[in-house]
Amino acid sequence: MDAQIHTQNISVILHRPKYAGNIGAVARAIKNMGISNIIVVGSEAYDLDEMKTRSTHLAADLVEKIQYADNINNALGKFNYIVGTTARRGAARGPFFTPREMAEKIAVISKNNKVALLFGPEDTGLTNEELRYCHAVVTIPASRKFPSINLSHAVMILCYEIFASLLPAGLEAPPKLAHSSELEGMYGQIKTLLTQVGFLNPQNPDYWMTHIRRFFNRTSLLARDVKIIRGICRQIQWYINQKNT
Repeated sequence: MDAQIHTQNISVILHRPKYAGNIGAVARAIKNMGISNIIVVGSEAYDLDEMKTRSTHLAADLVEKIQYADNINNALGKFNYIVGTTARRGAARGPFFTPREMAEKIAVISKNNKVALLFGPEDTGLTNEELRYCHAVVTIPASRKFPSINLSHAVMILCYEIFASLLPAGLEAPPKLAHSSELEGMYGQIKTLLTQVGFLNPQNPDYWMTHIRRFFNRTSLLARDVKIIRGICRQIQWYINQKNT
């Protein structure tokens, strides 16, 4: 099953978790599901003994090879497809998918692409700004009386659904998608250009940029697609500069 869904291409990203024990519990959960990559955004000053205690000796090797990143941009830069997770719904945070719906897509995409599963801090979760990095957002259905889910439990639920999603025989996997760093460069260029031509309100350009990101996320952009879009932006910019000289 691991070979079919290419779990080696899937990583769990923990954005500024509050407790070392939860990191260890996540390590144990993902090892059960055949995933072995963890990136922690934030300080490396987590209690290693606490992490290993919660991971048990069976997943201590995952704790020892955890990668750390100073910020979310650096953590996500090498990934082609990013799935955010949230318990809070809102028009600015969706569209939303269940773990099962998203797992079926990840099972296909992960064959040729690096996939990041992004989880926020235990108390606040991911902000709207952090969710903008994501191609899709997962929310886990839970009781209205008690919707809060422990971090490691949320990780386990999503990773289980991915593990259980077999790549259907004969289904062609998509080609390699653009990296997050390439997409962010493209969005930055689009934002600058659309602000200059007056399409974006300079007082709040990120409002409409969120909609533009969603528009592009509906189609999985390849690296060559990003190069074409950036080339178009550069040509428009050149034309504007020529007209203004």
